[in-house]
Amino acid sequence: MASLVSMEGVTKSFGGAPALRGVDFDLRAGEVHALMGENGAGKSTLMKVLAGVHAPDAGTIRIDGEQVTVSSPIEATALGIAIIHQELNTVPDMTVAENLALGAEPRTRWGALDRKRVLRDAEEKLARVRADIDPRLPMRRLSVGRQQMVEIARALAEDARILVLDEPTAALSDREARRLFALIDEMRSAGMGLVYISHRMEEVWQLADRVTVFRDGRSVGTSEKAEITPERVVTQMIGRNVEDLYVHDDRAPGEVVLRVRGLTDGAGIGPVDLTLRAGEVVGMVGLIGAGRTEIARMIYGADRARAGTVELDGRPVDRRSPATSIREGIGLLPESRKQQALFPLMSIRDNLVTSALGGLSRLGVLRRRAIGDVAHRQMDALRIRSAPTQEVGHLSGGNQQKVVLGRWLTVGPRVLILDEPTRGVDIGAKYEIYRLINEQVARGVAVLVVSSDLPEALGISDRVLVVRGGRIVAELDRSEATEEAVMLHATGVAASGDQTNGDRTNGDRTNGDRTNGGTNGGTPG
Repeated sequence: MASLVSMEGVTKSFGGAPALRGVDFDLRAGEVHALMGENGAGKSTLMKVLAGVHAPDAGTIRIDGEQVTVSSPIEATALGIAIIHQELNTVPDMTVAENLALGAEPRTRWGALDRKRVLRDAEEKLARVRADIDPRLPMRRLSVGRQQMVEIARALAEDARILVLDEPTAALSDREARRLFALIDEMRSAGMGLVYISHRMEEVWQLADRVTVFRDGRSVGTSEKAEITPERVVTQMIGRNVEDLYVHDDRAPGEVVLRVRGLTDGAGIGPVDLTLRAGEVVGMVGLIGAGRTEIARMIYGADRARAGTVELDGRPVDRRSPATSIREGIGLLPESRKQQALFPLMSIRDNLVTSALGGLSRLGVLRRRAIGDVAHRQMDALRIRSAPTQEVGHLSGGNQQKVVLGRWLTVGPRVLILDEPTRGVDIGAKYEIYRLINEQVARGVAVLVVSSDLPEALGISDRVLVVRGGRIVAELDRSEATEEAVMLHATGVAASGDQTNGDRTNGDRTNGDRTNGGTNGGTPG
């Protein structure tokens, strides 16, 4: 079958760091070609070259067999190329209709904006993707999934034949994802070529006709649908078998480092009692809305508690603010790195040291050489292959997460709270994060991991705490913690008279369950 797109020998570097090393790639009409690989492997960079966002240092691009130069997104649009970025490119305070008309606004014969036509055209574009969206609504009122439908509607209205979807389901609900998959099938049947970038294997198995795996800026293999297996892809991505993903060293936890007693916000979270020991990983799991994140933030001091105490090495911790918690030796990797942790316009170097500036200054003046030395050491330890001066916002999701984790490694905390440490990162980055966690535990750090990935929590933890209704309803040792046992407690099925042997919470306390097992809304935990 003839290629719709053919890219040969594409090379691209940023600040002297190679991102693409002579990559070949092709896309056929009427197929979904998935790209997989570790974050930073080059997938998104290659597609940004195709979409005119980045200019390649070398290589050729052919569309329908003819060599082309794609020097800007406008030229890409003219060639029928559209890309739906992981970070959506919409104007939040403009309406849906206005967003759909951007760059091609219809005018009246007097030169004014033809608002009636803008609205009429928007309705037609939304109908094409079967999106039941009021075009008069501001974009900021829409969910991420509905905003994504608007972007796809705009791409189809521009007669795109080549559509790139970069991590399209990262922030979608199951219902929104199913709607997107149905639309992808329709676009494929219509003869479009779709590139699907994802780290979610189950989606790739469902959608892809072919899979190309990237590693370290190179394409390391392309598989047809019949050849696609998890084992094959994982081996190509990271050189390890999938069963070796979770890293759990044999550990002998030490004395109690952190003790929480009766911690509550007085509004549905708590009272919470827990302990963390030196040199151990404790997993905290539960259904959405159970209150895991709220508990973690109260321990850290990001959210105020109405009552209760937190002790570090036997003495009360001052938790008036995150700054005091940092001084006390407690660190938090928050649930949303982009909204709560990163400074996207600042460099990797500056992001790594923001929590340790007190020790990197003299008489109030920052010691730039010392900052540079620390940043280089941490980047080596984190295996981040970029220039220290590169803006964090330009890194892959996995490398951004490693920068946030590296910030705490720079400080050297006694207690490290990690809220969804591997959300939105690929398998290779997960393995690296697990390795970094183990290194900290080996140094005697007590680690609390909040995770909605149950196999992850069971795979890396020494103990597992199950949260339901804002309270810890069960504590399970590693030998007792199975997916079945966890779900019995998380859903409230394990009643006080019928609990697993690992339950040491004096009954399954259901009165505080404000979300009926986390299925009726509530703050995502």
